[in-house]
Amino acid sequence: MALFSSNTKNEQPKKAAKAKPAKKVTTAKDDGRLARVLTAPWFSEKALIGTEHGIYVFRVPTDVTKTNVAAAVEKYFKVTPVKVRMVNLPAKKVSLRTRRGIGTRARRRKAYVYLKKGDSIELT
Repeated sequence: MALFSSNTKNEQPKKAAKAKPAKKVTTAKDDGRLARVLTAPWFSEKALIGTEHGIYVFRVPTDVTKTNVAAAVEKYFKVTPVKVRMVNLPAKKVSLRTRRGIGTRARRRKAYVYLKKGDSIELT
C-alpha cells in the first residue's frame, strides 16, 4: 500500500545480492609511533608457560590498540600474529612498611599476542 505515491503495489525491482569481499586486515601506519608500543616483555610464570603454546605477553601503554600491537609485532619480530588480546590491570593498594603505611601501585596494561603454530619470538 502506498500512502504518498501513485504506486498501489510494492513492486520495486529486487537488487541482486552482492558477495561480501573478504575482510581485509589493516595495520597501523608506522610514523615512529610503533617504537613505543611494545614497552617490555611480561615475565611471569603464567606468561612463560604460554610461550610454549605460541602466546607471548607484552607490557603496553594504556592508549595502544590491538592494531598497533599487531603492526609492531610484524615490524620488529617479522611474525604475523593470529590475534591480539588486551588486558587492563587495575591499580592496587600496597603496604609500604613505613610511617605513611599505604601506597598505590600504578595501573598497567598488557597484550597477549597469539602466533601460528611453529612461529616464535626471541625474547632477550
